[in-house]
Amino acid sequence: MDSIASLSLSLLFGFSVLLIFIGLSIPSQPSVEQERLQTYGTRPRTLAEMEMQQPFSERVALPLIRGFAAFLGRMTPQRNVENLKHQLDLAGNPNNWSTADFLGVRGLSAVVTTVLVLILTLVLRTPSPQNILFLVGGIVLGFYLPVFWLRSKIRARQHDIQKALPDALDLLTISVEAGLGFDAAMAKVTEKADNELSRAFGRVNAEVRLGKIRREALRDMANRADVPDMTNFIAAVIQADQLGVSLSKVLRIQSEQMRVKRRQRAEELANQAPVKMVIPLVFLVFPSILIVLLGPAILQFTTGSGFGIK
Repeated sequence: MDSIASLSLSLLFGFSVLLIFIGLSIPSQPSVEQERLQTYGTRPRTLAEMEMQQPFSERVALPLIRGFAAFLGRMTPQRNVENLKHQLDLAGNPNNWSTADFLGVRGLSAVVTTVLVLILTLVLRTPSPQNILFLVGGIVLGFYLPVFWLRSKIRARQHDIQKALPDALDLLTISVEAGLGFDAAMAKVTEKADNELSRAFGRVNAEVRLGKIRREALRDMANRADVPDMTNFIAAVIQADQLGVSLSKVLRIQSEQMRVKRRQRAEELANQAPVKMVIPLVFLVFPSILIVLLGPAILQFTTGSGFGIK
């Protein structure tokens, strides 16, 4: 009995120690008073500490870009600034850059490219005239690299809009024929899809809610896209709204036309495929076939075994 009692006491003691450790390992939730003390009891942070908590892009990269933007903005004509703003709108305002920000990116890109070219010339130890030529080329290349990137973004956005337009028109037609208004139909497109076109419709709805006239918002959307199919569609919708024509019929006709155009574009690309395959066939496939078929025969004739000479 004594051994059983001692064993029971030891197990109880071990279990109590285990519970103590488990209780200590569980994080305790601070009370309301402790949260208030932590909030108001800590010393205020300095401006340097608050600045160091910001990401590197906001602390270093963004001031550099704005500095270059201020320098280049004073030398850029107003006409070029307006053209650049239109190109940023066509690209969908990537990274929410303004014209000044993009000018700063171009200046920073020119500086970075020039530094990389300078390091490369020092490593290769090229002559001085070539160094000057390489530096000038690096400045020009770095200054125009963001422009090439922006143009690629514009082409990609326009292709995305043109690709999504027939399906969006089908959804608009179904929604309007079901009894929804045109604004609610555009909201349905924004809700059901996540692409450049749906975001453009969402921006139109937001502008209309802020008090902008719908036809002006639609015209601005067409100008920000610069896609001929969308421009024709917006013109038809505005004309139907002004003349009182049934919007559902106009949307039905536009939807059918968009599908016909998409089928025609697909057929055009299919017809271009044989022409595009000529270059890889001539420079890649045919040489490989000639090497496989005529290679052994050429080796035999070059070694003399093809003429029976040993």
